[in-house]
Amino acid sequence: MMSPFLISAATTFVTLFFLLPILLFIGRLFGLYTIVEERTCRVYVLFGKVVGTLSEPGLHFLPKYLGLTAFIVNFFGRCNVLDLRLDQEYRRSEAVNSEEGAPMGVGIWYEMWISDPVAYLFKNTDPRGSLRANVSNATVRCLSNMPLADMLQTRHEMSLAVRSEVSGQSQSWGYQLGSVYIRKVHFRDAAMIHQIEEKVVNRLRQVTAAIRQAGANQVSVITSSAEREASVEFAKANAIRPSTLSAALQEIAQDPAVANALFEVLETQRISDNPGKLTLLVPGPNSRILTDLLATKANRPA
Repeated sequence: MMSPFLISAATTFVTLFFLLPILLFIGRLFGLYTIVEERTCRVYVLFGKVVGTLSEPGLHFLPKYLGLTAFIVNFFGRCNVLDLRLDQEYRRSEAVNSEEGAPMGVGIWYEMWISDPVAYLFKNTDPRGSLRANVSNATVRCLSNMPLADMLQTRHEMSLAVRSEVSGQSQSWGYQLGSVYIRKVHFRDAAMIHQIEEKVVNRLRQVTAAIRQAGANQVSVITSSAEREASVEFAKANAIRPSTLSAALQEIAQDPAVANALFEVLETQRISDNPGKLTLLVPGPNSRILTDLLATKANRPA
């Protein structure tokens, strides 16, 4: 026979594993209790009328909030579960025109969440789509005909203008608009983009050429100044050269041996620097060319 402990353990296991989920399901089905998850909301509607709203997370005893209608709301009504978490959306390239007539595209990012569940369910069939359309319309209304320079620089002011335009109407639908930020402003016309690129490239070329010309002018000024200073110094050197040379020669002439050696060296250097040709005659053993030359010199009249 099985011991009472094993019987109790088996009964507890069967009860917890099979009977308890069934009992909990029956309790939820007949509206005895419900569980509200974090950042969700439950709206109970019976016969076309809202009978209760639960937004606090946790376990709730329904008859406390709905009364006796809690036992029939799941059979004759419905429970709408709404997500209250923060959501966000990005609208790309909303078409606007600047004050100068340039076609611009604006990328706008915004946050939203459900602030009034009942209004969200019954005041608008598509609150998210309506909010999207209102953000697009507010962007076009608020940002069109702005100066191009302001449109490219004052994104914070543009974001505040769009948010103030949309917030009031979105709240009436139970959809709260959060932060709004203009993330991107760009040109939509490809030909205009190409023209701007050409202007920028031409401007860069002009600036580069101007920098090069300024550098060349500066180099020319420095070079001419250096050449002028060098020519002045050379002129001074040429002016004092005769006096310096004469003083050196006078000092050398005081010693005849040094003077003779110097002049011989200078004469030898002059001869070696002379570009004239020197022909050397080397007579052979039986050659009489030197004798003939001497005879010719002897017979030459004085």
